Amino acid sequence: MARAGSRLLRTQAFRIVLVYVLLFAVSVSALLFFTYWNTRRTLDAQTDQIIEAEITGLSEQYQRLGLRGLAESVMSRSLHGNQALYLLTDGAHRVIAGNLDIWPAIRPNAGDFVEFDYERRVNGVAETRRARGRLFTLAGNFDLLVAQDVHDRDVTQRMFSTTLPWTMGLILLFGLLGGALMSRNMLRRLDTINRASGEIMAGNMTRRVPVSGAQDEFDLLAENLNRMMDRIERLMKGLREVTDSVAHDLRTPLTRLRQRLEQSQARLSAAGSDTSEIEHAIVDTDQLIGTFNALLLIAETDAGTARGAMSPLDLASVARDVSELYEPLAEERGVSLIFATASVPLIEGVRSLVAQALANLVDNAIKYTPPGGQVAISITQSFAGVDLAVADSGPGIPAHERSRVVERFVRLEASRNSPGTGLGLSLVAAVAHFHNAQLLLEDNAPGLKAILRFPRPALRLTPASPRIQQVPARTAAE
Repeated sequence: MARAGSRLLRTQAFRIVLVYVLLFAVSVSALLFFTYWNTRRTLDAQTDQIIEAEITGLSEQYQRLGLRGLAESVMSRSLHGNQALYLLTDGAHRVIAGNLDIWPAIRPNAGDFVEFDYERRVNGVAETRRARGRLFTLAGNFDLLVAQDVHDRDVTQRMFSTTLPWTMGLILLFGLLGGALMSRNMLRRLDTINRASGEIMAGNMTRRVPVSGAQDEFDLLAENLNRMMDRIERLMKGLREVTDSVAHDLRTPLTRLRQRLEQSQARLSAAGSDTSEIEHAIVDTDQLIGTFNALLLIAETDAGTARGAMSPLDLASVARDVSELYEPLAEERGVSLIFATASVPLIEGVRSLVAQALANLVDNAIKYTPPGGQVAISITQSFAGVDLAVADSGPGIPAHERSRVVERFVRLEASRNSPGTGLGLSLVAAVAHFHNAQLLLEDNAPGLKAILRFPRPALRLTPASPRIQQVPARTAAE
């Protein structure tokens, strides 16, 4: 579950939605903040205009009627004003008139707009409210404070302050949920395409990407991929047919040519003539026939035509037969051939293909191992799979060349003078791909270690008891 969630968070769709949600949240927050700021500025401007008008009117009253007239006017306005606040005091801030009981905690700077808290009874209950006003100093050291109740403005401010975090949180929450749903849907569609692509890369050329019928961009991609695969399948089929036809058509006359050469050699030998040239021609013909046989086997393996012959296979039995087959060659070249196996489960495979691949590896190992060296065939089991390995003590293959030597007709400079076609490891790689196995080329220090790593079978069957067989090299005295 955690892995699926982590994969979901790494999808491009989720990242796009997340960026969009963040931009939207910032935009909404900026819009709300601007709305609040502009609303407060407008309300403060209106309040200040009202206060200025009140101060102007009271100043005229004071100039015409004096302090007594001003006090009467303040008392009259205090009785009829719901939001208006008035306070007339002497120099010691003793109340003369107004609807405020005490001088509020403000700085006595005349002409400044100030905000302060005051107490007011609402339905018989005293509550603290907010006011905004202006202090005006009269002649005779009298102070006049005219203010307006701005409690509603503060309520609006608190509403904005509370709404903004909740708005941000809800936007992020619903945005992330929406992004997760969108990403999950896109990931499911992409997984379908990836699974189909994986099966195609594994050799199932008939596999196609399913089309959902939504007629969206994924369906368009699937249709294009399917058309591409149809075209590739037709091209590969045509190429395979041409290659198979050429190989079959050439192998037959080459076989006949070899038979005629053998007949000619027999007649010339009976007559006492030199047949060395014919012997060389027979060797070259055998090499050509071997090349075409290898190409046909690789083509059949890549095409999967032998998949129906898959059955439980004992690798130890195959390795034992190949080891016995190459014992004479190893003795002839002065190389020790060692075969060791442990108890491993049976695998699913085609015996002839696995035997051919192992024979190619053993043949190469014996060919490039110097006299007195050693070639070891081993079968082991690990968590990664069942390993069929051939290790030698020859010159090995440089690390940067190991990915290239499995290509067809590729031969390294060190092996140019040795007989061969460059198809041995290509055939081994094709057999490995056919069995969903891996061909690993590692350093044996010295020499090369070639490993065919087969996947671990689901059903574990116990083969014959383990056996270790060693074929010692023949010495020169022998």
